[in-house]
Amino acid sequence: MTVAKALREAMPTESIAYFGDTARLPYGNKSAATVHQFARQCLGFLEGLKPKMLVVACNTASALALEKLRGDFDVPVVGVLEPGAAAAVEVAREKKGKRVGLIATEATIASGAYPAAVRALDKKVQVVGRACPLLVPLIEEGREEGDLIVGLALREYLAPFLEMDVSALILGCTHYPIFAGAIQETLGDPVTLIDSARQTAVVVAEKLEAMKARAEGRRKGKLTCYVTDQGQRFERLATRFLGEPVGQPVWVTAEMLEGK
Repeated sequence: MTVAKALREAMPTESIAYFGDTARLPYGNKSAATVHQFARQCLGFLEGLKPKMLVVACNTASALALEKLRGDFDVPVVGVLEPGAAAAVEVAREKKGKRVGLIATEATIASGAYPAAVRALDKKVQVVGRACPLLVPLIEEGREEGDLIVGLALREYLAPFLEMDVSALILGCTHYPIFAGAIQETLGDPVTLIDSARQTAVVVAEKLEAMKARAEGRRKGKLTCYVTDQGQRFERLATRFLGEPVGQPVWVTAEMLEGK
């Protein structure tokens, strides 16, 4: 939903169909094959809505399955990893720093996708990553930045970066911007936070412009949400993520995903 929020802020006239695989989350502790299978089913459902672009709004799925997913569909598929990596390299060059921090799920860290994406852009920039398995559950539970347990978890996870003199920290999970204020406070102002959601919105806008496919007019685009489970819980959490009411989502059954 942080990606949906960034897309709506960047392109308010675009209509968005959001799919939350709430029955099978989190993806961060699953194998690459499983993540690809689940993500392909989700995008396959969305493809039936005739979109002009598909956005893989998940760092784990982007890290483990993006290239395969691009081969699975005829419409353009954009991930969140490459825009975040590009922004981190830009900050590192501006600050003349050689180290960039990365916090993400265990699967994203293990994939090595972010370091590879950064090296492809600038071999001099080093990425130091750390898995933060507690953060997504804390956010999903509705914990706030001021909670004691949130502060303890962030200090534990971020302590190594304070000793490394990193120029930027990539928020390598689309949940993490919810704690951006507390993360910035823990690291201090000299460290620039890279929000992959916002960077992705910039890339999507540029690609739609190049395709001459931007929505015209002044009417605000519609947001329609689809979920695989827990519609009421999703509505509460999504409203927090988006900063505005999302309404009751549409429930998508396993049979619908499997095309039965």
